[in-house]
Amino acid sequence: MAGSPADETKLLPRLSLVVGGARSGKSGLAERLVSGSGLGRRYIATAQAWDDEMRDRIARHRADRGAGWVTVEAPLDLVAALAGARQDEAVLVDCATLWLSNHLLADHDLAAESRALLAALDACAAPVVVVSNEVGWGIVPENALARAFRDAQGRLNQQIAAQAGLVVGVMAGLPMVLKGRLPAWM
Repeated sequence: MAGSPADETKLLPRLSLVVGGARSGKSGLAERLVSGSGLGRRYIATAQAWDDEMRDRIARHRADRGAGWVTVEAPLDLVAALAGARQDEAVLVDCATLWLSNHLLADHDLAAESRALLAALDACAAPVVVVSNEVGWGIVPENALARAFRDAQGRLNQQIAAQAGLVVGVMAGLPMVLKGRLPAWM
């Protein structure tokens, strides 16, 4: 029987990817996916507050989410944060782009970090919704570091999408299902 929260949690895939440009509405959509699951809500934050603007941005994100979320800060160790998730939760990772850029700036092996993340997503006890930026629709970056990041982010998005049961692109606040189906509560 559809409609009860217990039945609807079965409609949230083990892995979902919500991808879009900056300020496209992807985080809000991902939050609605997790909130509508009927499970506990775990938010894994990958941002680092390097300056006042970023601290304000993080505070706004937290306020917009509201109460009822368990927040775990994991700018680099996303694998451990995912391992800590429980079966009675739904996890929101926001976002893969900041996580990858943190590893790039730390001069880590991006391919190895990405492989470890993909394995952790597969092993996670809870359904996971990953937010990521689509960085390939703009102009070709002018420097080698930016091009390396764009390429690594594009590869990571493709790998997560291949593993995901649901992939949603978001543009101007509007969801476009690229793979799978949105749950009934959306």
